[in-house]
Amino acid sequence: MQSADVLVQPPMKQLIITADDFGLCEEVNEAVEAASRDGILSAASLMVSAPAAADAIARAARLPRLRVGLHIVLVDGRPTLPPAEIPALVDRNGAFPTNLAGAGIRWFLSPAARRQLQREVGAQFEAFRATGLAFDHVNVHNHMHVHPTLLRIVLRLAAAFGVRRIRFPYEPASLRGIGSRALSWSERLGTLALLPWLKLMRYRIARAGMRHNDTLLGISASGHLDEAAVVAMLERLPDGITEICFHPAVRQTDRLATMMPGYDNTAEFAALTSSLVAERLHALGLRPTGFADVR
Repeated sequence: MQSADVLVQPPMKQLIITADDFGLCEEVNEAVEAASRDGILSAASLMVSAPAAADAIARAARLPRLRVGLHIVLVDGRPTLPPAEIPALVDRNGAFPTNLAGAGIRWFLSPAARRQLQREVGAQFEAFRATGLAFDHVNVHNHMHVHPTLLRIVLRLAAAFGVRRIRFPYEPASLRGIGSRALSWSERLGTLALLPWLKLMRYRIARAGMRHNDTLLGISASGHLDEAAVVAMLERLPDGITEICFHPAVRQTDRLATMMPGYDNTAEFAALTSSLVAERLHALGLRPTGFADVR
């Protein structure tokens, strides 16, 4: 006779619904709290050195169902360490660069940059541990952990801090563009160029003994995940572990518009708290969880 745990099989489709940039500003934090209490949000990724990080940590502490992970920031943000300690990573104003390709080239070519990356990423892991929150997962702002140099550092430090779950930023071609404009040829070519790096990334994550989602939705439609787009995604959800990544806010501000040009953050918040979306989840037998909860 088979044992009970052999008979229990994980569901064919499992879903993680995440809000990134937790801690960026109070408008984002308010959206995360409301979408966790009254909506479908199951996880959030914390920027430990963002302006409203302390407010985000306080909110997370009173949200027992919300799973929180580390959103490592190495571009388009501010460091955790003093800028003088990591001069190869920051500009003259002490900020990380906004040019993603330029940052990636520097990390690959500069031994000093690689040493400083190790220190800065370690400082962000340490800052998350100091929050006292359970460590659900790790990912990187703008999915920069596709970069093999950075991925190696993140995997090494995740093991040191006991973190066993990481985001895998793969979006199937058949699901790109839902809720957004059609992708240009240059964007399509760029996506194809990433495939070998994603294959290497998956191999390295597995070799490190870490768990990951199979699919990430919301990359091509980032900032445009309104109610209709989310319902369309749910109807076409692939088998395996799928993460849908949102950037919600309760109000659109000039600062958010500058940091995320073209994003409709309030529409994404509305989708997370939509009764129609919640009804479709229920009808499809889907219950969003955190990374630590998937089987």
